Amino acid sequence: MSKLIKQLSPDVIKKTAQRCKERGVIIPTFAQMRDPKLVPDSVKSKLKTIGLWDINPLNLFRITWKNDITTGSFGGVNYLEIPSSVTGIKARVIGLIGKYFPTGAHKVGAAFGCLVPRLVSGEFDPSRHKAVWPSTGNFCRGGAFDCALLGCTPVAILPEDMSKERFQWLREIGAEVIATPGCESNVKEIYDKCWELKKDPMNIIFNQFEEFGNPIWHYNVTGPAIEEVFANISTSARAAAYVSATGSAGTIAAGDYLKKKYPHLKIVASEALQCPTLWMNGFGGHRIEGIGDKHVPWVHNVRNTDAVAAIDDEDCMRVLRLFNEPEGKKYLSSFGLSEAELDHLSLLGISGIGNVLAAIKTAKYFELTEDDVVFTIFTDSVELYRSRLEELSKEHGPYSTIEAAKDHAGPLAHQSIDFFKELGYYDRKAIHNLKYFTWVEQQGRTSEELNAQWNPEYWRSLFEDEVGYFDKLITDFNTLAS
Repeated sequence: MSKLIKQLSPDVIKKTAQRCKERGVIIPTFAQMRDPKLVPDSVKSKLKTIGLWDINPLNLFRITWKNDITTGSFGGVNYLEIPSSVTGIKARVIGLIGKYFPTGAHKVGAAFGCLVPRLVSGEFDPSRHKAVWPSTGNFCRGGAFDCALLGCTPVAILPEDMSKERFQWLREIGAEVIATPGCESNVKEIYDKCWELKKDPMNIIFNQFEEFGNPIWHYNVTGPAIEEVFANISTSARAAAYVSATGSAGTIAAGDYLKKKYPHLKIVASEALQCPTLWMNGFGGHRIEGIGDKHVPWVHNVRNTDAVAAIDDEDCMRVLRLFNEPEGKKYLSSFGLSEAELDHLSLLGISGIGNVLAAIKTAKYFELTEDDVVFTIFTDSVELYRSRLEELSKEHGPYSTIEAAKDHAGPLAHQSIDFFKELGYYDRKAIHNLKYFTWVEQQGRTSEELNAQWNPEYWRSLFEDEVGYFDKLITDFNTLAS
């Protein structure tokens, strides 16, 4: 029996299936997103004529790490290795590329993982309900995209200080947009708005910070994608670490999968130094967009986290310019980077840059060698931050070779092990216990379930057992809609 889906509503399921049939919506299974070879040939042939960001129902099948952007079909996992001349370390740093998802960020997968189980079980009725997506940016974009395909109304909640590209896209796709006070770390204000909207039963809240569909998607799709990359790059290397910004704690769940495959792998959570919630129970505002802080997400398996790296947001902004300004690229070319390697650096958005800096800290702290691989995630690309580059240019003036040299020497070459904390058993439990103040006192969860989360079986069951039931419901739903 599912722990997440308590009951089915056959009448709603039947009505929603008919709605999907009329709109040409076929829902992919988690197994198909993990391995697109399982996608029907009839779908594959049609995808070749559909743009990656088109509002077309078949693009649900492109919620995968394996989109081939040259053919419109599927291929291997999209990943990028950052040259050692950039990182300054011996260990290899490899990140999965989020830009090649619909909406330009992998968060559309997390949104799918939250929405679809409720859709195919009948809990969410797209003909009546509004889908509310509390987010610090990319999650609500993914949710709005999914809703546009289903023809239902998305409500996006995000902090007012996020990049203007996010707001523009959301309004263009037809979302109702609510801007809450503050920046990435002002998640409490988002939750307060959710409580207000909950008063109307027509609003269904898809809170990525507590919806287990979010980490379940990453455990079953992102984790295996990294495993596949590792199997293809070398037979002698060691999977040493997996680095992920905590954010909603969905992406970091890929580390839970990897740790089962490679028991010695270290799971490193990165966050902003300006808001060091995990590192030292701290708080504050920061500029690493998309990794909201000041609390520990309900869906974070803290017991499996081995270390925390706090990254200075100023370092991220400086590297953003280094990677994308003409003088920055020119300077980096002096280290032997090819034109292709220079162009690929634009595949990293601000949080992706933060993850690279955390990977450097990790490699230096654990004294990793050329035999070690550090995996991470490049959630989105610079395409969502062009306005930030313009703002930085206005604030600091034209970017020069001297600035490029400083930004390479400081944030990259001299990134140190400061603000890095290896977690012991009781360090982890202390972070775990922080959930109480957000989730039990404020959000209606129970201390009994909080205590249950310290048991590894709690997470194994959620991450491994639920997905089979989800896929069965999806298959049955598609049969009704055919």
